Amino acid sequence: MLDHPTHTQLREMKLDGMADAFAELQGQDGTADLTHAEWLGLLIDREAASRETKRFESRMRTARLRHVGAAPEDVDYKTQRGLDKPLFQQLLTGKWIRDKRNLMITGPCGVGKTWLACALAQAACRDGMTVLYKRTPRLFDELELAHGDGRFPRLFKALTKAQLLILDDWGPDRLNTSQRRDLMEIVEDRHHAGSTIITSQLPVSTWHDVIGDPHSRTPSSTAWFTTPTGSNSKASPSGKPPPKRVTKHPQNDSQQLRPQDGAPEVAGYSGLRGRMSSE
Repeated sequence: MLDHPTHTQLREMKLDGMADAFAELQGQDGTADLTHAEWLGLLIDREAASRETKRFESRMRTARLRHVGAAPEDVDYKTQRGLDKPLFQQLLTGKWIRDKRNLMITGPCGVGKTWLACALAQAACRDGMTVLYKRTPRLFDELELAHGDGRFPRLFKALTKAQLLILDDWGPDRLNTSQRRDLMEIVEDRHHAGSTIITSQLPVSTWHDVIGDPHSRTPSSTAWFTTPTGSNSKASPSGKPPPKRVTKHPQNDSQQLRPQDGAPEVAGYSGLRGRMSSE
């Protein structure tokens, strides 16, 4: 084990990346030919990489993803489920998150909605963004308890400050008054401040019934993307035949993309202003 004063000082200063690189360089042949600048450059590169890895690991722990191992590189594009590879890879760049846009992922049980959402979340963590995952039914239980024990302000801040919030498994139970109020407050505070992914087995056209507020209206702009399907069926999740091809319809400040044959819908909406979106 290396016992060099410089190595010891680096450890004491918590420069673990530099300490590891120093130990490796000391044990390699040919490093004597390196200049001082080259040595220092290698140490700094290792320290920078080490710190970024630690920050990524911290963001992943904070996110509390359901599928921690859902890596963007492992997305299966070969399975016949209608996943548009170029479009999903565009989502993986994270531009929609930086633009404060949102995503809806709908489809039948078992097609990988949650896994895909977690893959997008891991990509966001790699890009230095903060992420928080919540399963919607449990979130409402947590919010109810938080109102009673005084934790609500802290929980609400965490939900609204994350750059990407995942609300998984939306529906099918109708919201009560307290749940609807909490949801609308979260949505209102996140409007133009962060991005949200909502996954659901329900088609978007039924979401107003789940919210239970007849006065909620559809936002003025909606962007649609494609996502997986459970089979090669020609029917969409709502049971209606889907459009035959992807088309693009600019609308206000956003765009609209329709799913491929048999593909469940993934929709991104640019803002909610305290109300949920529908088709």
